[in-house]
Amino acid sequence: MSGGRWLAAALAAVLLLGLLIARAPAHLLVRLLEDSPVTAQGLQGTVWQGRAGRVLVATDAGLLHLGEVSWALRPWSLLALAPKLQVSSLWGGQRLQAEVQFRGSADIYLEHVEASFDAALLRHLAPVALQGVVSLQGRELRLHRGLPVQAQGRLTWQQAAWESPRGLLPLGSYALDVVQPRGGDLTGEVLTLAGPVQASGQLQLAQSSYSIAVLIAHEGDWDPQLQEALSLLARPVAEGYELQLEGQLAVPGA
Repeated sequence: MSGGRWLAAALAAVLLLGLLIARAPAHLLVRLLEDSPVTAQGLQGTVWQGRAGRVLVATDAGLLHLGEVSWALRPWSLLALAPKLQVSSLWGGQRLQAEVQFRGSADIYLEHVEASFDAALLRHLAPVALQGVVSLQGRELRLHRGLPVQAQGRLTWQQAAWESPRGLLPLGSYALDVVQPRGGDLTGEVLTLAGPVQASGQLQLAQSSYSIAVLIAHEGDWDPQLQEALSLLARPVAEGYELQLEGQLAVPGA
């Protein structure tokens, strides 16, 4: 058999295998998730295109609800051995839409990311009681072994507030503009959109090393509770408080 025929036969075999896998019933995914922190219930459709009535993710801070999740596989992505999915989830006012592509076991590409969720979910990252609405618009995010290698997007926190021990304390609305050229460092600029507490500064991520430098000021008199909380993390300066942090991110599998 000629080389051209071998190639055609190989492509046909890959396409057939992809079709068989993609048309398998969606409930087979339950077995694939058995040893993962993800639980899916009410699966319908196929691996190619389906939905889960309820998806939960176990975290150190408790269960994270993703609600109803639907997906659609791009058929031609199987030919490149890089499956690409259109994914969306909805849980009350929490929503997520994105295109996700897997290239081997180490690379994940996300494009056209649109997300919105309650700031209270940030407790899964830090034990702080916060309020407001967090939104993400991401043009692209490419991860290699869990770390970003290319990114462009904006994260906003609207009507931010802190649930202090003595009551709700309004902060303002803020944005973080993130950009990372391919092969370069990730940089982010912190901006204040509105509100009495002003924040401005930058963050940087080089490989797994991060640095954060943010100046926090206030219009008018400071709230004593906010001053006390900031003094635990930031140092007082003439303009307000200066927050500086440096460290290393935990790299999966390292």
